[in-house]
Amino acid sequence: MKRVITYGTFDVLHYGHINLLKRAKELGDYLIVGLSSDEFNLIKNKKSFYSYEERKNLLESIRYVDLIIPENNWEQKPSDIQEYKADIFVMGDDWKGKFDYLKKYCEVIYLPRTPEVSSTQTKEYLSTTF
Repeated sequence: MKRVITYGTFDVLHYGHINLLKRAKELGDYLIVGLSSDEFNLIKNKKSFYSYEERKNLLESIRYVDLIIPENNWEQKPSDIQEYKADIFVMGDDWKGKFDYLKKYCEVIYLPRTPEVSSTQTKEYLSTTF
C-alpha cells in the first residue's frame, strides 16, 4: 500500500483544496492529511474562520481523505512520515523547495495550485460582500 501525506489549514474549503486532495490521493492508496491545529495557526499568524474540529469534520466528508492527524508544529513532519509510513509527501507548488529536506524520508512532490482560487481571496471577497 502506497501512503501519501499532505498538510494544510483547509479553512474556507474550496475546489482548489478538493483538487489538491484528489490529485494527492491519485498518487497512492491511502491519504493522510495533517490538519493545522488552532494553536499552530496562531503561531503561523493565521486566523481560521472555522475551528479545528469544524475543519476536521469537513475534511472527513471528502472521499479522498483516509486519515486526519493534527499538525501542531513545523517540526513534526519527519516523525509523522515515519510513524504513518508515508511514501510520498505532497504540497502545493507555492511551497516548492521548502520541504525538500524531507526527501531523506520519502518522495516529495509539489502539485500545481488550482489557478484563480485561494482561501485568502475567498475570505477577502466574503468580508467585503457581506
